[in-house]
Amino acid sequence: MVDASKPPPYDVVVIGGGSAGFAAARVAGKAGLKTALVDGAKELGGLCILRGCMPTKTLLYATEVLHLARRGSVWGLTTDGAGFDYEAVLARKAKVIDEFAAYRRGQLEQGTFKLIRAHAQFVDPHTLELSTGDQLAAHHFIVATGSMVAPPPLTQLEQIGCRTSDDALDLRPLPKSLIVLGGGPVAIEFAQFFARLDVRVTVIQRSEHVLREFDQDAALVVERTLAREGVSVHTGTCLLDASRDSDGKSVVFEQAGRRLKVTAAEILLALGRRPNTAGLGLSTAGVRLDGDRIWTDNQMRTSAPHIFAAGDCTSPHEIVHLGIRQGEVAAHNLTHPNTPRTLDDRLLISVVFSDPQVATVGLTEKAARAAGRNFLSASYPFADHGKAIIMDAEDGFVKLLAEPETGEILGGCCAGPVGGELIHEIVAAMAMRMTIRQLADLPHYHPTLAEIWTYPAEELAEKCSGGV
Repeated sequence: MVDASKPPPYDVVVIGGGSAGFAAARVAGKAGLKTALVDGAKELGGLCILRGCMPTKTLLYATEVLHLARRGSVWGLTTDGAGFDYEAVLARKAKVIDEFAAYRRGQLEQGTFKLIRAHAQFVDPHTLELSTGDQLAAHHFIVATGSMVAPPPLTQLEQIGCRTSDDALDLRPLPKSLIVLGGGPVAIEFAQFFARLDVRVTVIQRSEHVLREFDQDAALVVERTLAREGVSVHTGTCLLDASRDSDGKSVVFEQAGRRLKVTAAEILLALGRRPNTAGLGLSTAGVRLDGDRIWTDNQMRTSAPHIFAAGDCTSPHEIVHLGIRQGEVAAHNLTHPNTPRTLDDRLLISVVFSDPQVATVGLTEKAARAAGRNFLSASYPFADHGKAIIMDAEDGFVKLLAEPETGEILGGCCAGPVGGELIHEIVAAMAMRMTIRQLADLPHYHPTLAEIWTYPAEELAEKCSGGV
């Protein structure tokens, strides 16, 4: 316990300076709490800015432009010889990220809190020991230490040397061939990025389809697109072995009872991340873990009442906007314990920045069935939609889920052009608790991609008995 005769120097200490930690420290500092943020990372900025959202999407957009240029003849354009300068692509990415990181460093260094550059671990429930040798005491703590790349499933993969999502952003030289292990969003985005740079890419996924957290119909849209662009996708596999020889790096796996071997110049491990919680001394502070993940209630409070957690170290959904919101909620609740806030889990958004993009909000059909929810669904294809035909972006569909009795919108999915943008119409509708009939009656300009939502909405509005 804190010595009552000697008040601790801080009301709250935030551990971790990524998006969730910065959000928490900013809210706490603005509320007038004496706040410190401790971060011992080699470089300030956090995963999203340095190795996640921003650099990957910068690279993906570059190859999307290249892909469109190479297909110029579709629109009667002459674009023969459209190519790329790989070093220039990486240089632009570095420039963009340097600007974002510099801005975030300024926010961290000049915020309404004290920035302390050190690693930290709990030595008792109210005291941290820093890697500098100092100790730091506080009434409250918010743990926001993020995540780290998950270890390879085979020791052989570690022995032969594999790339991860952390270092694939600067992969040099550009390999002629690449094996991508995994079929989640990170794996699919990197696979398409390298394939569009003329790399021969093979994806090996354990589950029966890529993007296993999404509905199968959405996953199939991505699988068909990857196959059309020359990516070899193996699903329903089990990894058996890995080795290095004169031909490159090889992976042996089983698929449908057959033993297969694939060889490439490089292997990219894209099998997910795990919470970065080791070495924090959390048990000393009375913080319970659920596996590697910090357990919290819906107010972001851990099993130790004075300690909160936010971001990838606690959330099963490694999504930056959610981590930011969790950090804000945690800081608000320790600041205003009598008026606590919770997260609205109805509005969980997921986006895969493949081309076409896949985006969801709320319940998928898979999740609704697993939860035993009663629902109606309706979809509409981009292949039958005017603006998509103009754009020659006819892959995919939009889909809506509604509650049959009330017409409440339960979820939406867009597997198609700019799905990550289009999904926000359904986010807004669900946030305002619009019925499916109200969504169907919402005016949409023609021809736009957004008007495609009206078709499944109208179909469901006719079927739902409520929500008029």
